[in-house]
Amino acid sequence: MILTGISDEAGNTLDGQVAALQELGWRHVEMRGVEVPGYPKANFHEIPDAAFDIALGRLQAAGIQVYCFGSTIMNWAKRIDDPPFDVTLAEVRRCIPRMQKAGARFVRIMSYKPRDGEADIPKEVFHRVREVVRMFADAGLQPVHENCMNYGGMSPRHALQLLQEVPGLRWAFDPANPIFNPDRSRPAPWPRQDPWEFWTAVRDVTSHIHVKDASWNQARNDADYRWPGEGEGRVRDILRDAFARGYDGAISIEPHMVVVFHDAESKSNDEAIRQNFVEYGRRLDRMVRELRSA
Repeated sequence: MILTGISDEAGNTLDGQVAALQELGWRHVEMRGVEVPGYPKANFHEIPDAAFDIALGRLQAAGIQVYCFGSTIMNWAKRIDDPPFDVTLAEVRRCIPRMQKAGARFVRIMSYKPRDGEADIPKEVFHRVREVVRMFADAGLQPVHENCMNYGGMSPRHALQLLQEVPGLRWAFDPANPIFNPDRSRPAPWPRQDPWEFWTAVRDVTSHIHVKDASWNQARNDADYRWPGEGEGRVRDILRDAFARGYDGAISIEPHMVVVFHDAESKSNDEAIRQNFVEYGRRLDRMVRELRSA
């Protein structure tokens, strides 16, 4: 069983990320955002070539393998009509050789942010995701789609529809995202999704699991992020079920408790991020050991 984590949840800087992984004794990382000395922070497939080479060399020297690229391709910050598809294709073309150089097989993608009030997936989304998946597959790489604030994450039904329309696509399941995402397959006003229902819909095509947990805070009308197994994400039940079904992919932590990737107001220093990441990883490690030995 490979335990890993999303890089910028361990620290903003490359050194902070490496230090957190080494403290946990983990040998794999899901690279997303990273700040390399002398260069501004950016996604691993978007930083300059020189910064990428520095980062990859540092990871390799520390004995850390890049397991997955946590890309920004078609993510929650982009809508289908902005930017043009050529921008997405250029991201893919930059990502592929870097994955090959790093020896990473998996890349996490999404399917654009839905328009307000939208409850169906436009045909153009299927076309674009098919093309992106084809490009990665032709290079021998495996894209995995995360259920997040995107078309494929609008409900379990939308996820299955996307999977049916896009041959070769696999899933990256996140049990906390249903806590705050509306189920757009149901009549408005949409209820929030059910993590277990979503998991059982996609578990047979899941190749990558994120561990994030949360509880809904009615007063704030938002999610509060929790230690693994202490929220409403059914983390323990989902992992128990995954192991019982022979899941052998990686489990990647994304705590969100100190810093939230998509929240510009969420800021913290590297030491606080590192401490939270390490404690989160230790708690997950204990949970995994307990579940696998039961």
